[in-house]
Amino acid sequence: MSTDTATNDPYVLPEQLCIGLYVHLDLSWTEHPFTFSSFKIKSLDQIATIQGLGLKRVRYAPGKSDSKPLAAPKPGDAPAAPPPPPLPRDEDPAFHAKRARMQRLGEQRAKAAACEKELLSAAKTIKSINQNVFSRPEEVKEAAGTLIKSIADSMLVDADVSIQLMADKVGGEEVYYHSLNVSLLSMMLAKELKAPAPVVQMVGMGALFHDIGELEIPDRIVRKQEARTKAETALLQMHCEYGVNIARKMNLPNEVLQVIAQHHEKVDGSGYPSGATAAQMSLLTRIVSLVNAYDEMCNPPNAAKAMTPHEALSMMFAQQRNQYDQLAMSTFVRCMGVYPPGTIVVLSNGATAMVVSVNTSKPLRPVVLVYDPSVPKEEAIVVDLEVEQDVSITKTMRPQQLSSDAYAYLSPRKRMTYYFDTESGKVGS
Repeated sequence: MSTDTATNDPYVLPEQLCIGLYVHLDLSWTEHPFTFSSFKIKSLDQIATIQGLGLKRVRYAPGKSDSKPLAAPKPGDAPAAPPPPPLPRDEDPAFHAKRARMQRLGEQRAKAAACEKELLSAAKTIKSINQNVFSRPEEVKEAAGTLIKSIADSMLVDADVSIQLMADKVGGEEVYYHSLNVSLLSMMLAKELKAPAPVVQMVGMGALFHDIGELEIPDRIVRKQEARTKAETALLQMHCEYGVNIARKMNLPNEVLQVIAQHHEKVDGSGYPSGATAAQMSLLTRIVSLVNAYDEMCNPPNAAKAMTPHEALSMMFAQQRNQYDQLAMSTFVRCMGVYPPGTIVVLSNGATAMVVSVNTSKPLRPVVLVYDPSVPKEEAIVVDLEVEQDVSITKTMRPQQLSSDAYAYLSPRKRMTYYFDTESGKVGS
């Protein structure tokens, strides 16, 4: 039995393969019909397929295998029957399935590209809003309303909503992404809470303008990365009041003013500026308070203090649950999934991956981008775990736990930025 010098994995002959063996196929991903190049053999059909690939030997991982290879043929043994000749690829069902996976992969990449285009357009609109809020308030109000209505019209269809993770610094407009994140996620949450369309739009407007009062505060305080002084903290907390004054001059609805005033309040009375409780907070403010807290944990001014999406949701649910509306909290966790976009995960086949999309109706089976050094980064495999039922998530990792090669390949986001798309044909409803 020979051994791979780079990985120290042993090789076996194709006729030694058996169910339970964890194998690595040293082929390009397009040259075999399996979803992954490394996997545990589960059927005789898989063995026959591997034997038909023309490999002279197959690498396997003893530590990940449930069984040992079959004994190698001894000299003098009658030669084993040769494997049946492989079917032409046009006739092989396994390769047909692989082509379908590759088509879905292309569709997912196109979907992400379309989302990034929409995100950039929305971020530019928010930039214009911030720049013109004092000089052209009516124009800003109209632009904001058009943006939120466009998002609502796309989101409020009879379809699932998929939350997509965007690349870092798309178009260089990342300073505006917090307002956009909070708007999108708040509208998604309102939709899932069965709020009527006008309420979904209203929560979007409130979320879009929730931090508008920060324009009245020096940027060095707003973006400060180290601990603020008491005076600086007191001044920063005034942004709620400043924001209400700006919004009132724009003639925004009272519901939007209330979101701006109360987006740092908590239902247990521990928030600011007035220590309001649940009874004094509308559904809109309870939604935005929750989503704003989540995004601030994932995207603080100092990126070194950022929590992963999984850590942020876990902390909010386990340690801060009393601070948020219970129905909104449980619905938000369900929508974002146990593994929100941006989470680094380990799959049941041992592969490392990053969650790039979560369908709000199937949160336990997200779409993941898989680290596979045999596949170029720009062609990285994207797997929909709803389709690939044989693979599941076993645990999460912090990005810092990745090897340097895996980190460079998966490119964990320094800032979590989301957009959405809709998928017709809701499952299970």
